Amino acid sequence: MDREQIKKIMPHREPMLLLDEAGVNEDGTGFGVYRVTGGEYFLQGHFPGNPVVPGVILCEIMGQSSCVLLQDKLMGATPYFTGINKVKMRQKVVPGDVFTTRVTLLNEKKPFYFIEASGYVGGRLVISGELSFAAIKDEQAEQR
Repeated sequence: MDREQIKKIMPHREPMLLLDEAGVNEDGTGFGVYRVTGGEYFLQGHFPGNPVVPGVILCEIMGQSSCVLLQDKLMGATPYFTGINKVKMRQKVVPGDVFTTRVTLLNEKKPFYFIEASGYVGGRLVISGELSFAAIKDEQAEQR
C-alpha cells in the first residue's frame, strides 16, 4: 500500500502521516516503512546538529502500521491509542535511515486491540513494545 491507499484507512494527513508504505504479510503480521529524510518537523530542534527521531514518533509509526494491520476491524471507526507499554529503545534512528515496522495482533476485546510492535533499521531491532487501541465508531471514519 502506498500513502494514498493508507489515507483511505486512517485519518492521518501530512505532516502526521508517517508511513511511506504499509501492508499485511502472508503470515498475518503487518509492516510499515518510513524513510527519514532529515527535513521532518520533529527533527527541527531535536538535538540540533545531531538530529534523532524522537521515540514517541517511532511509537506513532508503529501505531500507524498497526492501523493497517487492523484495517478490516476498523471499518467505520477511528483507532485511538489507549496504551503504550514496555517500550524499549535500543538504537537511535537518524536522517537517511529506513525505519521498518513489524506488528502482530496479540489480543482483541472489542473495541480494544492489543499489538506487539517492533521497529528496525537495516534489519537491526531499534525499538519494541506493546500498543493498545480503541476503535471508536464515528461519522468521519465512515466517510473515508
